[in-house]
Amino acid sequence: MEQTHTSHNGTAATSPGAQRRVLVVEDDATIVDAIAARLRAEGFLVQTAGDGPSAVDTAEAWQPDLLILDIMLPGFDGLEVCRRVQAQRPVPVLMLTARDDETDMLVGLGVGADDYMTKPFSMRELAARVHVLLRRVERAAIAAATPRSGILRLGELEIDHAQRRVRVRSEDVHLTPTEFDLLVCLANTPRAVLSREQLLAEVWDWADASGTRTVDSHIKALRRKIGAERIRTVHGVGYALETPTP
Repeated sequence: MEQTHTSHNGTAATSPGAQRRVLVVEDDATIVDAIAARLRAEGFLVQTAGDGPSAVDTAEAWQPDLLILDIMLPGFDGLEVCRRVQAQRPVPVLMLTARDDETDMLVGLGVGADDYMTKPFSMRELAARVHVLLRRVERAAIAAATPRSGILRLGELEIDHAQRRVRVRSEDVHLTPTEFDLLVCLANTPRAVLSREQLLAEVWDWADASGTRTVDSHIKALRRKIGAERIRTVHGVGYALETPTP
């Protein structure tokens, strides 16, 4: 039985899962009902929306902790929803697509999505991805409160851990939270090759090899922002962050 307690501000609180709000935006009633049922069983509070305009309005009024967002929507598409919601406030976004189209994935990552899943997918995996994204937000908040000092400089690439900012040739580069964590993971051992499975475990807390396409798409998005030459592909193994030769 779920236990409740009173928080420091006097409001009733439940387990961490129940305190988290997830907005599911999907126009297929069968899919949205299945997602909502699974997440409610996991202890989340769930709201749903079936088109772009209502999704933006609900996000503004309800302030969800996470957004599950289909790309193809009536009104305007999920990419536009993501842009508008992220302009209101930063929120982790798990994007859903019916097409295994890498262009859709890269565009989604470019407008602020943190992860994506291609239909059909298992509800078990979706729930796991939701937990992973929310844990990353919690870790980022802790890191912001106790930041590492200093700036890591690798040639013309600068990584500011305290401010979670990245610069290339002294120009700011906007990275999503996932892209920043992925870059830091590679930068912790520059020139060392990290496998896709290692990156999944470190950045996504996800140990299932079925997620390696997610790594590949985020790497491509990261290359577009910091320069393709800075991340080396080792075919059949993984990736390494290149650094200037001493």
